[in-house]
Amino acid sequence: MEIIKTKYGLRINFVFLFLGGIIILLSSVLIYLFVLRGVFGKFSVYDLLPTEQTIKNFFYGKTNDTAILYSDYTQNVLPKGSTWLIDNISTWKKFLSNLNVNFEIVDDKKIENEDLSSYKLIILPGIKSLSDKEVIQLKKYLENGGSIFATGGIASYSTDGKWKGWQFLNEVFGINFTKEIGVNEIYKIHTLRGGLPLTANVPTGFPLRVATWDRPMAVEVLDPRTTQVSFWYNYKTEYGLVREEIKKTAGIVYGNYGKGRFVWMGFEINSVIGSQDDYVYFEKLFNNSVNWLTYSPIGYIKDWPTGFNAAAILSFVISDNANNIKNVLPLIIKENIPVTFFVKPELVKSNPDLVKELSEYGEIAAVVDIGYLTSVSDRINKLDSLELQIIKISDAKSNLEKISGRKIKGMIPLYGLFDQNTISAAIKNNLKYLITDSLTDRSVPKTIIRRKDRILGITKTARDDYEVIRDLGLSQPEFQFYTYQEDIDRILFEGGLYVLKFHTDYQLQEEYVGVIKDLISELKLKYFWIGSASDIQSWYEKKDYVEIKTEKRGNNRVAIKVSNPGNELINNLVIHVDMNENVKNITLDSEIIGTRPASIQHSNGSQILYLYIDRLDAGESRIYYLDYDKVTS
Repeated sequence: MEIIKTKYGLRINFVFLFLGGIIILLSSVLIYLFVLRGVFGKFSVYDLLPTEQTIKNFFYGKTNDTAILYSDYTQNVLPKGSTWLIDNISTWKKFLSNLNVNFEIVDDKKIENEDLSSYKLIILPGIKSLSDKEVIQLKKYLENGGSIFATGGIASYSTDGKWKGWQFLNEVFGINFTKEIGVNEIYKIHTLRGGLPLTANVPTGFPLRVATWDRPMAVEVLDPRTTQVSFWYNYKTEYGLVREEIKKTAGIVYGNYGKGRFVWMGFEINSVIGSQDDYVYFEKLFNNSVNWLTYSPIGYIKDWPTGFNAAAILSFVISDNANNIKNVLPLIIKENIPVTFFVKPELVKSNPDLVKELSEYGEIAAVVDIGYLTSVSDRINKLDSLELQIIKISDAKSNLEKISGRKIKGMIPLYGLFDQNTISAAIKNNLKYLITDSLTDRSVPKTIIRRKDRILGITKTARDDYEVIRDLGLSQPEFQFYTYQEDIDRILFEGGLYVLKFHTDYQLQEEYVGVIKDLISELKLKYFWIGSASDIQSWYEKKDYVEIKTEKRGNNRVAIKVSNPGNELINNLVIHVDMNENVKNITLDSEIIGTRPASIQHSNGSQILYLYIDRLDAGESRIYYLDYDKVTS
């Protein structure tokens, strides 16, 4: 054994040098693995070994995992010289590029003859014609776990241009064609549901405007493996039974076929038109669809507290025959529900004792005459000036507060409509919400921001007793109930807010008031959260301030960033996370030591979990890590 003698006279054994080097090397590897564990969470050492694919990616660049089909068969079905398919694909390329998706354009021959398993996602943009071989290949691709994003009447024509029917839609997507949307209108309203992974962070009930030049399609869902995301039916302008028409006019669906997933839209993605909101929310819908199809996590806050499918406000407008309000007071006590009473200023003067009594049963809000408009597009009549509206709202608020002894937080315009001056006047008077007929772009409240101030706009989402009794002439309680029930079912399907106004001169008459009891039972049976207007406002004030970003890191970790850019502390926050794969053994950690702890609720084998966060300070951001094991079949 060699002995080395240093100038200081000390002898160093070569074995010690070798062992020291080994120890340093092992320590470095452990530190490296520790760093990887901190970034990517759980992983196997085998994950670090290079695979054939990673070697190819290193030398040739990352391969494309998404394919867009340019179909010559479909191009041949179109009129000669048509650029319809090329224009569609150009729009798809733009949307996918915004998502940083690596894609390539493929032809019919590749779909027919080559292995498709390397693709995470195949896009069929209005592919009207597919060969029998393509249909078989795409079915196998789905059955083996692939994903398809499709639009329009897929495979409804043969390769020689002959009509084949809707067999592909029926068998693969579990839907049945019901009708084409006519071109008698420039655009058609397409209402989106809430509470779904595809519509995460899109307002529930948002009316997406879709051009009709491509003859969009309506379908009916036939199979439980398929979920309806939207509908074409417009209950405000179209006839028919609401439940049936919604069911028969689906425009977007998603679901599973074998081990695979699909999203289908009955219109082309370049048919979306309208305001900036239409484009912003459609892009969110599109991005969510791609994320769901590629098994990326999606985090969102549901519109309502956990355990409720929708929400409802029961409000009572004290108009003519004011004493009829007493017909419903025993019911309010018995059912133990929060309600809102809207009171006109003249009632304060004529019957202050009644106003005082009502304040013991529920919330008091103001009815204010700010002028009259026939509709939102009325260009002849005008509402009052800003200065006059400020005065009127201030007088109504102060008089009600003086008599009721309660703080007044909201109002409703006497004739239902408001303008920008109303918003400014309400904020000037420190009101928190405004119930109106003016907002029509969702079935949930909308936060209206004016510089540092904000107020909640709550639109009327259902027919009230003026429409049911006065306009429709329904004098039999059972018919009244059925009409209200149709709106309840529609709002339940959307997952929105059921806003119902009862008036003392109609539904609150003694012979009709029993219908309200039946409606309350119906709402409770269908898991509606019944709250006062202030309850809804308080919930939305906190919910709207929260920002969520989810990101997958490695194979077994999801990072969730939760931010509160608002001005108030947020408590009892529940975030729904769709992991987009079945997982087990989930653990929760935070990026920074000392971060306030959170908790999770999850059933092993499920892909949905709930993240519970408390005391999120104004201006605070937190990053949590969810580490898990995948469930292998």
